[in-house]
Amino acid sequence: MEPRPDAMLPLPRPKEYGLGVDKQHLLECLEAIGRSLESSGHALALIGLGSVGLELERIDQHSDLDFFAIVEDGYKQRYLENLDWLSNVAPVAYTFQNTEDGYKLLFEDGIFCEFAVLELPELEHIPFSKGRIVWKRPHIEDSIAVPVLKNSSSPKSNVGWQVGEALTNLLIGLKRYRRGEKLSGSRFVQHYALDRVLDLAEWVEAETPYFRDSFGTERRFERRFPGVSKLLPHFAQGYERTPESSLAILEFLEQHFEVNAAIAREIRSLIQKDNHDQV
Repeated sequence: MEPRPDAMLPLPRPKEYGLGVDKQHLLECLEAIGRSLESSGHALALIGLGSVGLELERIDQHSDLDFFAIVEDGYKQRYLENLDWLSNVAPVAYTFQNTEDGYKLLFEDGIFCEFAVLELPELEHIPFSKGRIVWKRPHIEDSIAVPVLKNSSSPKSNVGWQVGEALTNLLIGLKRYRRGEKLSGSRFVQHYALDRVLDLAEWVEAETPYFRDSFGTERRFERRFPGVSKLLPHFAQGYERTPESSLAILEFLEQHFEVNAAIAREIRSLIQKDNHDQV
């Protein structure tokens, strides 16, 4: 495949790694990917997602390129097996196929990409947040950037379920910690139980509107829930401080929600236990 001359984008290596790229350069790279797809012969569209989708105002030097490359039926594997449509844009430093549909990729200039290659019918079966069409063939409808598959209902919307999950994860985590399984215990308390606290935040504090991510409650949490965020250092105190983290989460739950007294007592007894049993 011969790329069009204007598909190429000069991407100079940054003076120091980790400095990121500016908004204009990031968007120019995405536009160049669209032009490269156009010249590739069997692509149909490029959909920008996240901060390069409909949330352009939140792009900063740490943003990456999230996108869907939509291709003609029968050509998906060609675009997955040969990434020349990306290397034609700029030199590629690293690639990793993390799903059957896509890759994580790093250009030499530091621009990082996460993308999937999809055939048009597949879009109907994939949940995603509404995107922005960067490029498309004239016959392709604008509606392809709007997800067909809606997020299904989940018990996560139930406060009782959230509280119950948080409490039982505290209990399990402390038992593992006291057994000597500190890593597993810290995950149950400072990851699984904490995730439920994040989901419960909207019942404690009015959310500040700021680009909610329906696939990751933790995204931009500090901007959306500044009050609850002040407690995060107490909820996640580190590998050696799972009991202290557990107590902070338990006290938060007791302050704002109805907590069963029996499980609260059991959790506290594990927090206060002095002698650690070994595996």
